Amino acid sequence: MKFIEELKLIDPKKPGAWPWLIKLAAFLAIFLLVVASGAFFDWQGQYESLKQIRQEETQLRDTFLVKKKEAINLDIIKKQLIDTQQSFGALLKQLPSKSEMDALLTDINQAGLGRGLQFELFRPGTEVATGVFTEQPISVKVTGNYDDLGNFASDISQLPRIVTLNDISISPSAGGLVMDATAKTYRYLDESELAAQKRTAKSAGAKK
Repeated sequence: MKFIEELKLIDPKKPGAWPWLIKLAAFLAIFLLVVASGAFFDWQGQYESLKQIRQEETQLRDTFLVKKKEAINLDIIKKQLIDTQQSFGALLKQLPSKSEMDALLTDINQAGLGRGLQFELFRPGTEVATGVFTEQPISVKVTGNYDDLGNFASDISQLPRIVTLNDISISPSAGGLVMDATAKTYRYLDESELAAQKRTAKSAGAKK
């Protein structure tokens, strides 16, 4: 109560005459005001800088984690690429070149003759280009018993080159069973054929 009464009696124009308790309170108020003003005008810029630095740190950390994940995935992708190249290389070796096609046709014919089948038809068709490969259809009609036809189909699948039997139909005949089928084999285009294919595609594109 005494402090409040003293506050009412002080003269703002004569601070030297204020009681020591009032002087102390005024000093503390001025000190706090100065500190608050300094914090607002000076420390605010430093706070904004600190906030920006923390944001940059977070962004750098996120970028690092992304790059680290990409590096781990890159090793996996490289291994998968090597495995794919090896698998593709092994598959490519099963495709005959242009010079080996005649030998392959002979192997297919011999597979049937080796099982005692009678060929009524063995007619290679026109090659069909599909990208970097060509598909060679062969119309086949053979006569024999059930076991020999089955063994012939098995022998075809065991050839070192890729050959498939498609559109198979089997019907009875006087000599046993007749199998009509289309054997298909594939070969890769050589460099000259690929170059010719590119020239044709380029010429067709220029005409459009």
